[in-house]
Amino acid sequence: MSTPVGPTLRFADQPLKGIALICLAVWLFASHDALSKYLCGFYPVVMVVWARYLSHTLLMMGIFIPRSGMAVIRTKRPGLQVLRALCLIGCSLFFTTGLRYLPMAEATAVNFLAPLMVTALSVPLLKETVSRSQWVAVLTGFVGVLIIVRPGGQLFTPAVLLPVCSAVCFGLYQLLTRMLSATDSPTTSNFLTGVVNTLVLSALVPFFWEVPTLGHGFMLALLGFFGMTAHLLLTQAFRYAPPALLAPFSYGQIVTAGIVGYFAFGHVPDGGALIGILIICASGLAVAWQQSRKASKAKAKPVPATQPEALPEVVAEVGDVGRAQRSP
Repeated sequence: MSTPVGPTLRFADQPLKGIALICLAVWLFASHDALSKYLCGFYPVVMVVWARYLSHTLLMMGIFIPRSGMAVIRTKRPGLQVLRALCLIGCSLFFTTGLRYLPMAEATAVNFLAPLMVTALSVPLLKETVSRSQWVAVLTGFVGVLIIVRPGGQLFTPAVLLPVCSAVCFGLYQLLTRMLSATDSPTTSNFLTGVVNTLVLSALVPFFWEVPTLGHGFMLALLGFFGMTAHLLLTQAFRYAPPALLAPFSYGQIVTAGIVGYFAFGHVPDGGALIGILIICASGLAVAWQQSRKASKAKAKPVPATQPEALPEVVAEVGDVGRAQRSP
């Protein structure tokens, strides 16, 4: 007999455990990105991203099919699920391609515009109201990007548009996740995203295929393990501590990306890049704080019995990339 797909999420008051789990998750995400960057030096981006989705999806099948059976793939909005999956695959391809040309810390920081994109896009797409202070945070985040890619700087190249496009795709992905949370469980959404993207990339990969060495084949499989494990840790972190507490630690991914980038590739952000990174982090944290205030005010409102509870928006992202709070 299959178990329910979308159990109610209950928070335990163990903040230190939640912090430890999210710190470990961001290290795994940074390691995932470093491995992707390394492998893209030998193989086409499509092949690297395909291997990541394939291994990730196979791991998800091994975990969720025995527990939930075919109920895990039942969705009330298949068209929206496919669109959500395509947004994530765009995020993955743009970001991974960007890693070929940009240092990890700077690319990750630009990709962390995604929460600001969600704020900006929620107005035309979801008809939500955004306060003046939230708009200030969004514009400040873009100023941070301009400082990173300032004219005359090392990153003033068209390649910097790749993580920007990744952030736009991930912002749309998060908005679609929010829309789907009213009808489908996070497990269903994440599983279907993995399956759809694996099928799409499997149709493309024959045109980009290169036979990997044994060692590189192991690394390609390891991408899915890193991503899956990091997402599971991230999910557990939000079971032990509230999103408002964990949000600052999720931005530690930019720090870990800088550390891993230094030791793996010898990249060191310059002064201007560091200032821009700090501005993006501050803007994202400001938006997270404002959203947490909104959420705390909404707690008093009754939730309709027919609406399933979903994991926090950041946890609902399991396919990739992610990347406002994770890496694609």
